[in-house]
Amino acid sequence: MKLQILGKGCSKCLTLGEHAASAAQALGLDYEMEKVTDMNAIIDAGVMTTPALAVNGEIKSAGKVLSVEEIKKLLSA
Repeated sequence: MKLQILGKGCSKCLTLGEHAASAAQALGLDYEMEKVTDMNAIIDAGVMTTPALAVNGEIKSAGKVLSVEEIKKLLSA
């Protein structure tokens, strides 16, 4: 599973990345984490507000920091 955090590296982006990693680990998932900081790539992905979370290339959340529990639900679906 590929998890991407899209954002410029702000504190909210870092927190979202930590939450995503914690959620994936709690579920025992084999995952790869990528941080996307290039604004052109972020815009090309259709993200207008950061931070954003993508799972296997599909944007699942943008503009807010999801909790570990919220991310676990997304990853389990």
